[in-house]
Amino acid sequence: MSMGTSVLSLRMDGELLDRLRDHAAKRGMSVQDYVVRTLIRDDFDERFQSAVEETERFYGVP
Repeated sequence: MSMGTSVLSLRMDGELLDRLRDHAAKRGMSVQDYVVRTLIRDDFDERFQSAVEETERFYGVP
């Protein structure tokens, strides 16, 4: 398994970025650190899968 690094670029609306800034600021973190820490949480995979399933149900994806 490669241990190199990669760059992830995200495009998001201002409202979402403001929410991320608020969450990060409450923890004394930068937005980047907050997002990375969220992605490495133990329960991220389960939470992500749940969000995907909910989105599919919303849009009627079989």
